Amino acid sequence: MAHIDLDDAVPGLPSLLRYRPETAGPLSALAEALLRGPSPLERGERELIAAYVSELNGCRFCAGSHGACAAAQLDGGATLVQQVHADPATAPVGGKLRALLGIAAAVQRGGREVGDEHIAAAREAGATDVEIHDAVLIAAAFCMYNRYVDGLGTSVPADPAAYTQAAERLVAHGYASLPRPR
Repeated sequence: MAHIDLDDAVPGLPSLLRYRPETAGPLSALAEALLRGPSPLERGERELIAAYVSELNGCRFCAGSHGACAAAQLDGGATLVQQVHADPATAPVGGKLRALLGIAAAVQRGGREVGDEHIAAAREAGATDVEIHDAVLIAAAFCMYNRYVDGLGTSVPADPAAYTQAAERLVAHGYASLPRPR
C-alpha cells in the first residue's frame, strides 16, 4: 500500500505522475531523452542499463518495466535481461555494453565509485565519451526514479504480463504516453 493517497490500480511511477502533474512533465521528458532520444547507444541497451540499475536497487517496478522494454528491443529478449541481472560479467553482451554496465553499477553504489579503471575498460571496449556520459546519467537518474517509486510505496502489477503490455506501449509511443493526471 502506498504511503500517500495514490491510485493503487495504477502501479509504479505512472501513479506518481498522476498524483503530481507539476513534476510529471519534467520526469517523463527526462526518461524520454535518456531512453529514446538521440544517443549512439541503442534504445534497448539504454533500457537494459536502466533495468540493471533498478535491479541493483531492488526496485521491482522499474526493474520489471524497463527490463520488459529492453527485452522487447534486444536480441535475446527476457532471457538476456535475466542473464544481465544475474551477472553481467557472464551475460552474452558485447564488451562495450558490459563495461558500461560496470560503470552503471559503480554509479548505483555512489558517483565517486566510478574510477579510472571503469572508464579505461569502457574506452578499451570502444565506448565514446557520449556513451560513457549516457550510461552515467541513466544510472544516476534511475537511482532517483527507483527511490521515488519505492520511497512512496507505489504498487507493483499483480500480473507480470502487465510489464510486457506496458513495454509494447512505451516502445511504440515513448514516455510521453505515460498516464496523465485525472
